[in-house]
Amino acid sequence: MSTKVEVFVDYVCPFCFLVEDAVAELKRDRDVQVEIRPFELRPDPVPTLKPEDDYLPRVWDGAVYPMAHRLGVDIVLPSISPQPRTAKAFMVLQLAKERGVGEEYSTAIFRAFFQQDLDIGAEDVIVEVAGSVGLDRSDVALALASGERSARQMADQRDAVESVGVTAVPSVRVNGRLYSGVLDAGQLKNAVDDALRSEPVS
Repeated sequence: MSTKVEVFVDYVCPFCFLVEDAVAELKRDRDVQVEIRPFELRPDPVPTLKPEDDYLPRVWDGAVYPMAHRLGVDIVLPSISPQPRTAKAFMVLQLAKERGVGEEYSTAIFRAFFQQDLDIGAEDVIVEVAGSVGLDRSDVALALASGERSARQMADQRDAVESVGVTAVPSVRVNGRLYSGVLDAGQLKNAVDDALRSEPVS
């Protein structure tokens, strides 16, 4: 039986993009069912960050770029200011998961932001990115206009905070146990192995 692995991400978090290779290796080496789950770091009305301020360049120079270089991942601090909100992109993630392309869609959104410097808060950008992984553009437009999907996104955010206990991303929950921070492939595999040795936590 596959081990459930939930990966909580925000599409404006570079560390969430950088953990993707570790998750991919986990999928190759262990029998796991991975689910991408949303967690907005700064949901409306919390102001989002600006790349021209001191904070983002300092974090990128001190941590993001060194990690990306070590992992061999092409990534650059996006110029969009202020940084986009990600609720709309997460509404389309719902559709992508329903169509079986949730992970592919998430990767494409990350690449659009961190490699192509595109505004992933803009609906036309989201439609194009979703179309690139095979989603019907008219279905994507309907998803973006859906009040039900918007309500579900807010409920998902509340669940991540109140039920799961997520406070930062990336975070990973393996059979009910939550791990926070950038886990490498070895740490992810150890987490899955630990879960298999113990009783599942609901």
